[in-house]
Amino acid sequence: MPSLGAQPAPYVLIQLYLFRGGQRLVEVMNQATKDFSDEDLKAFSDFIATLPAPKPTPGEPTDRARIDRGLALVHQYRCDFCHNPDLAGRDNVPRLAAQREDYLIKSLREYKANSRPGYDASMADVLARITDGEILDLAYFLARQP
Repeated sequence: MPSLGAQPAPYVLIQLYLFRGGQRLVEVMNQATKDFSDEDLKAFSDFIATLPAPKPTPGEPTDRARIDRGLALVHQYRCDFCHNPDLAGRDNVPRLAAQREDYLIKSLREYKANSRPGYDASMADVLARITDGEILDLAYFLARQP
Protein backbone atom coordinates (compact mmCIF):
# COMPACT_ATOMS: atom_id res chain seq x y z
CA MET A 1 0.00 0.00 0.00
CA PRO A 2 1.44 3.42 -0.91
CA SER A 3 1.78 6.50 1.25
CA LEU A 4 -0.80 8.83 -0.26
CA GLY A 5 -0.18 12.10 1.57
CA ALA A 6 0.74 15.05 -0.67
CA GLN A 7 0.35 13.12 -3.91
CA PRO A 8 -0.55 15.60 -6.67
CA ALA A 9 -4.32 15.69 -7.17
CA PRO A 10 -4.14 15.15 -10.96
CA TYR A 11 -2.02 12.01 -10.44
CA VAL A 12 -4.45 10.62 -7.85
CA LEU A 13 -7.41 11.44 -10.10
CA ILE A 14 -5.90 9.44 -12.96
CA GLN A 15 -5.19 6.48 -10.67
CA LEU A 16 -8.73 6.52 -9.28
CA TYR A 17 -10.11 6.67 -12.80
CA LEU A 18 -7.98 3.65 -13.78
CA PHE A 19 -9.21 1.75 -10.70
CA ARG A 20 -12.85 2.63 -11.37
CA GLY A 21 -12.57 1.57 -15.00
CA GLY A 22 -10.83 -1.70 -14.13
CA GLN A 23 -7.71 -0.73 -16.06
CA ARG A 24 -5.67 -0.99 -12.86
CA LEU A 25 -6.52 -4.17 -11.05
CA VAL A 26 -6.39 -3.92 -7.27
CA GLU A 27 -9.59 -5.54 -6.03
CA VAL A 28 -10.09 -3.38 -2.96
CA MET A 29 -9.63 -0.18 -5.00
CA ASN A 30 -11.74 -1.45 -7.90
CA GLN A 31 -14.58 -2.16 -5.46
CA ALA A 32 -14.14 1.10 -3.53
CA THR A 33 -14.32 3.26 -6.66
CA LYS A 34 -16.83 1.35 -8.78
CA ASP A 35 -19.75 3.63 -7.84
CA PHE A 36 -17.77 6.88 -7.67
CA SER A 37 -18.96 9.64 -9.97
CA ASP A 38 -16.45 11.84 -11.75
CA GLU A 39 -17.14 14.48 -9.08
CA ASP A 40 -16.42 11.92 -6.33
CA LEU A 41 -13.10 11.02 -7.97
CA LYS A 42 -12.16 14.70 -8.17
CA ALA A 43 -13.15 15.45 -4.57
CA PHE A 44 -11.24 12.44 -3.26
CA SER A 45 -8.11 13.24 -5.26
CA ASP A 46 -8.23 16.87 -4.14
CA PHE A 47 -8.49 15.71 -0.52
CA ILE A 48 -5.54 13.30 -0.82
CA ALA A 49 -3.37 16.16 -2.08
CA THR A 50 -4.03 18.10 1.16
CA LEU A 51 -2.78 15.31 3.44
CA PRO A 52 0.70 15.77 4.92
CA ALA A 53 3.61 14.34 2.99
CA PRO A 54 5.06 11.12 4.37
CA LYS A 55 8.30 11.27 6.32
CA PRO A 56 11.19 8.90 5.75
CA THR A 57 10.98 5.98 8.15
CA PRO A 58 13.52 6.28 10.94
CA GLY A 59 15.38 3.18 11.86
CA GLU A 60 18.47 1.43 10.70
CA PRO A 61 21.61 3.36 9.87
CA THR A 62 21.70 4.64 6.30
CA ASP A 63 23.91 2.79 3.83
CA ARG A 64 25.82 5.71 2.29
CA ALA A 65 26.94 3.67 -0.74
CA ARG A 66 23.34 2.80 -1.61
CA ILE A 67 22.25 6.41 -1.13
CA ASP A 68 25.03 7.54 -3.48
CA ARG A 69 24.12 4.89 -6.08
CA GLY A 70 20.43 5.83 -5.83
CA LEU A 71 21.16 9.53 -6.25
CA ALA A 72 23.33 8.81 -9.28
CA LEU A 73 20.51 6.72 -10.79
CA VAL A 74 17.97 9.51 -10.16
CA HIS A 75 20.18 11.81 -12.22
CA GLN A 76 21.11 9.20 -14.83
CA TYR A 77 17.50 8.24 -15.56
CA ARG A 78 16.25 11.80 -15.05
CA CYS A 79 13.75 10.92 -12.34
CA ASP A 80 14.38 14.42 -11.00
CA PHE A 81 13.10 15.95 -14.23
CA CYS A 82 9.60 14.48 -14.37
CA HIS A 83 9.17 13.99 -10.60
CA ASN A 84 10.82 17.39 -9.79
CA PRO A 85 14.23 17.96 -8.21
CA ASP A 86 12.77 17.39 -4.72
CA LEU A 87 10.96 14.24 -6.00
CA ALA A 88 7.64 15.63 -4.72
CA GLY A 89 5.92 15.04 -8.06
CA ARG A 90 3.72 17.41 -10.02
CA ASP A 91 0.61 17.33 -12.15
CA ASN A 92 0.09 13.73 -13.30
CA VAL A 93 3.50 12.61 -11.98
CA PRO A 94 3.57 11.05 -8.48
CA ARG A 95 5.52 12.01 -5.40
CA LEU A 96 8.41 9.59 -4.84
CA ALA A 97 10.13 11.19 -1.84
CA ALA A 98 9.58 9.19 1.36
CA GLN A 99 7.35 6.67 -0.40
CA ARG A 100 7.43 3.21 1.17
CA GLU A 101 10.42 1.25 -0.10
CA ASP A 102 8.48 -1.99 -0.59
CA TYR A 103 5.82 -0.15 -2.60
CA LEU A 104 8.44 1.53 -4.77
CA ILE A 105 10.10 -1.80 -5.54
CA LYS A 106 6.76 -3.39 -6.40
CA SER A 107 5.67 -0.45 -8.59
CA LEU A 108 8.97 -0.13 -10.44
CA ARG A 109 9.05 -3.87 -11.13
CA GLU A 110 5.46 -3.72 -12.43
CA TYR A 111 6.25 -0.81 -14.73
CA LYS A 112 9.36 -2.64 -15.98
CA ALA A 113 7.33 -5.79 -16.66
CA ASN A 114 4.68 -3.65 -18.36
CA SER A 115 2.08 -5.15 -16.03
CA ARG A 116 1.06 -1.86 -14.45
CA PRO A 117 -0.77 0.63 -16.62
CA GLY A 118 0.23 4.24 -16.39
CA TYR A 119 -1.07 7.47 -17.79
CA ASP A 120 1.40 7.02 -20.61
CA ALA A 121 4.15 4.57 -21.54
CA SER A 122 7.05 6.69 -20.32
CA MET A 123 7.73 4.66 -17.17
CA ALA A 124 7.87 1.39 -19.08
CA ASP A 125 10.28 2.99 -21.55
CA VAL A 126 12.59 4.30 -18.81
CA LEU A 127 12.52 1.11 -16.78
CA ALA A 128 13.28 -1.12 -19.74
CA ARG A 129 16.96 -0.21 -19.29
CA ILE A 130 17.08 -0.45 -15.50
CA THR A 131 18.32 -3.61 -13.76
CA ASP A 132 16.65 -5.10 -10.71
CA GLY A 133 19.66 -4.11 -8.61
CA GLU A 134 19.20 -0.52 -9.76
CA ILE A 135 15.51 -0.71 -8.83
CA LEU A 136 16.52 -1.77 -5.32
CA ASP A 137 18.99 1.12 -5.01
CA LEU A 138 16.49 3.63 -6.41
CA ALA A 139 13.79 2.50 -3.98
CA TYR A 140 16.24 2.61 -1.08
CA PHE A 141 17.26 6.17 -1.94
CA LEU A 142 13.75 7.46 -2.68
CA ALA A 143 12.26 6.06 0.53
CA ARG A 144 14.82 8.00 2.55
CA GLN A 145 14.22 11.41 0.97
CA PRO A 146 12.31 14.03 2.97
